[in-house]
Amino acid sequence: MTATVNRRTIALGLRENWRQFALLVLINAFVGGMVGIERTVVPLIGAETFHLQSTTLITSFIVSFGVVKALANLVSGQLADTWGRKRVLVIGWLLGLPVPFLIMAAPAWGWIVAANVLLGLSQGFAWSMTVIMKIDLAGSRSRGLAVGLNEFAGYLAVGATAFFTGYLASRYGLRPVPMYLGVGYAVFGTLLSILAVRDTREHVHAETRDAGQATATLGFREVFALTSFRQRNLFAASQAGLVNNLNDGMSWGIFPLFFTSLGLGVERIGMLKAVYPVVWGMGQVVTGPLSDRWGRKGLIVAGMWVQAAGLFLTAATGRFAWWLVASILLGAGTAMVYPSLIAAVSDASAPAWRARSLSVYRFWRDLGYAIGALSAGLIADRYGLASAIVAIGALTFISGVVVAVVMTEHRPHVAP
Repeated sequence: MTATVNRRTIALGLRENWRQFALLVLINAFVGGMVGIERTVVPLIGAETFHLQSTTLITSFIVSFGVVKALANLVSGQLADTWGRKRVLVIGWLLGLPVPFLIMAAPAWGWIVAANVLLGLSQGFAWSMTVIMKIDLAGSRSRGLAVGLNEFAGYLAVGATAFFTGYLASRYGLRPVPMYLGVGYAVFGTLLSILAVRDTREHVHAETRDAGQATATLGFREVFALTSFRQRNLFAASQAGLVNNLNDGMSWGIFPLFFTSLGLGVERIGMLKAVYPVVWGMGQVVTGPLSDRWGRKGLIVAGMWVQAAGLFLTAATGRFAWWLVASILLGAGTAMVYPSLIAAVSDASAPAWRARSLSVYRFWRDLGYAIGALSAGLIADRYGLASAIVAIGALTFISGVVVAVVMTEHRPHVAP
């Protein structure tokens, strides 16, 4: 499938674009690593370094991250169509450069919250662009695989970094040594994005022409309404994405405090915080292509229910071995859901407005970080940490039911 633009042949497909695709996979690993530096260490900095007593206050850094990232996602598609994908990617990295330095130097908790405002902007722009650019390159036949590889790289880096920061914190303290990883990620991610990445807007034009579709796009308000509630598959995906990241935001803020309260040391907490995103990341290499062949709906429903089971098991036991099993379940369920949701949104969106639809979906999805952290913090302060985990687990199960009832299966193209 090809089209000629500006005397250059634009080819769609992973094989035809493997160099740029592989580069974007590497860059998204660096993007994920920037989140990973916080997964184990930052909640403990709040409790042990700044002696914060309120769980809601400790999780406030996730609220600032989630709200800002959601808003950045919302405008990222519009900016990508107007300015170009590469330019938005580079801006995302430039915003992320100060984050590890702010966390290392923070004299007060407000600095950590401010660092997460920048991190939210950075992630909203940079991660959104790596997803959108890979989908642009892949074409319609391999969207699930493309998204699976993107999220594999990002969340494998989240998990590996969570583990290494936990190890470094147990040896050298919570600051500054664990943050050195973030400095490396930010520097290399910025340089590669500036020097090596090429924009992919022409691939979108080629796909639109090959599909025989008009190049005119819908207005932002119409895309927002379609993705949020008017189109049933897009609505089902958006609410599931929100709840998925709601439970992830809860686990980010609550799990380290929950495990610490039951006597677990920081190195073993780092192991548990690593297993979940590593299984999540690696599993998507399998579940992304499976969604291309089997369809999206079944994987999404089952994945939400597997996540719920992992959350219930975490709250119900006090032993490391069972927590490890629960982390594996949580990672496996999320691996089933994550690439399938992004692919489902892409299936239901025309190429001309797909970037904007993905941005609206990612707005709702990443708003879940803030809602999950805030609601879990409030529940934990009033009823205890275990109650917060159970409540979010129940909501996750209900979200799976909504997908089962509302979503209609889209039978994707099967790659030969």
